[in-house]
Amino acid sequence: MEQHIRNIANKIEQAGSQVALQHLLKLAIELASEHDTDRLLENILLSAMELSATDGGTIYSVSDDMQLQFATLINGPLDLHMGGTSKQPIPFPPIPIYMENGQCNESALVALAAAKREVIKIDDVYQCEEYDLSAARAMDAKTGYHTQSVLTIPLLNHEQELNGVLQLINPHSKGKIVPFSQQQTEMICSIGALAAVALTNRQLIDGMETLFQAFTRLIAKAIDEKSPYTGGHCRRVPELTMMIAEAVHEAQSGPMADFSMSEADRAELSLAGWLHDCGKIAIPEYVMDKATKLESVNDRIALIDARIELAKRDLELDYTKRILRFERDDEQAQVNQLSAELEEKLTQLDQDRQFLRHANIGGEFMIEEDQQRVKRIAEQTSVRIGTEEHPLLTDNEVYNLSIARGTLTAEERQIINRHMDITLEMLEALPFPKHLRRVPEFAGGHHEKMDGTGYPRGLTREQMSIPARIMAIADIFEALTAADRPYKDAKKLSECLFIMGKMKLGDHIDPDLFDVFVESKVYLKYAEQFLKPAQIDEVIHEKIPGYEKKQG
Repeated sequence: MEQHIRNIANKIEQAGSQVALQHLLKLAIELASEHDTDRLLENILLSAMELSATDGGTIYSVSDDMQLQFATLINGPLDLHMGGTSKQPIPFPPIPIYMENGQCNESALVALAAAKREVIKIDDVYQCEEYDLSAARAMDAKTGYHTQSVLTIPLLNHEQELNGVLQLINPHSKGKIVPFSQQQTEMICSIGALAAVALTNRQLIDGMETLFQAFTRLIAKAIDEKSPYTGGHCRRVPELTMMIAEAVHEAQSGPMADFSMSEADRAELSLAGWLHDCGKIAIPEYVMDKATKLESVNDRIALIDARIELAKRDLELDYTKRILRFERDDEQAQVNQLSAELEEKLTQLDQDRQFLRHANIGGEFMIEEDQQRVKRIAEQTSVRIGTEEHPLLTDNEVYNLSIARGTLTAEERQIINRHMDITLEMLEALPFPKHLRRVPEFAGGHHEKMDGTGYPRGLTREQMSIPARIMAIADIFEALTAADRPYKDAKKLSECLFIMGKMKLGDHIDPDLFDVFVESKVYLKYAEQFLKPAQIDEVIHEKIPGYEKKQG
């Protein structure tokens, strides 16, 4: 490609135009630095118009289905500037390069030049009979403008691929409209070739960025699909992150008034949001999806149900034998006593079963008394399987059923927390370009706490960037409001903000960011988009712990 650009420069230098060479250098700098394709196309057109002193021109882009789409249209005498940076939409439909029968579209000069990959130069539109110029003449009749000289150049890159078409009309010399000279044509073609290379680079960069964005969303979707209980989490967190970030960006007063984001900053933070839990892809499903305390591959509460049935069977057999002996001896008082004992013990087993089923579900908190009851059931009840006696509950089942909060043991919680180490390892292994190098830091901080007690690195508020602290708030609020967790009910807005207010007072989340989150009512915007209607209740800011309304 470098050799291709040298060749273009040599052609212009050979043409003997110092002005053209300056245009080349100026355009090369603009094309190399321009990130917006619309502005890029407009710069190409303006440079070509200035170099050839034309009344106007049009530049077209090429769609995937081989149609020429108007990008920018300029006509000085008619005071027209549409498309590009003008914000004025172009009302003309795309021009197909080929007809339905596969033949090139000969009714449009730009389509013909694109199809044949040839430069078409016309000295006089009204004297030319070689091409169908009825459309140009019809347009002149509508506008009162007189199109005379036309130069149509297909924009071909170094691999001879079509990137667009440039068309110029009516060049001036000494106050008169003249045909395009051979020297002008060669210079415009050379600049067009340079422009095509720049377009290719821009398209390649845009294509890679689009591919990378799609890939990150694919990873997020894979993680959400992996767990039926957190489906949508990896999609909702980046959405909420950007809502909060925009609110902070727009803050006009307070500690966050100086925070601002460029488009590049937004893209970087959004990408971090989509990748914030990528490490979960390595976490075993039996831990990540543990819906009950006894769940592994299957919910082991069914085994306990079966053991209780066996224990009831043993009781009934044992008592039945004893009752039959007393009935033979006609000792009715003993029969009645044993029958009552049997009924009491069977009832107790049924009550224990109901208690264990409820304990297995998990929840916000299991009191010490209930944890002790689990141990008593294990110690007091046994079941005979074959010739051996077995406890009703194994040590592992007692340990799991005694979990105080949620459904995870301490060891399983460590496995879950390990997803942050894996996330950082994965992201830090990627060769992010310069404008995305903060993605690992942003994504890796959403479980940190402002007092340094979070994980994986125990960072304090001062050690974290504002975007990382924003993501921490987004992750917490999404988790609190989520309606798809098996171990808790969907909380109402007021309850979630009350909990987060406590977290602010506990120095777990950034206090200034939380105030912006509340004051700007980002929580409500998010709720209206993602929460169930029953969750959206009235939120009274004054009742949120630690929140103080800003004055003015």
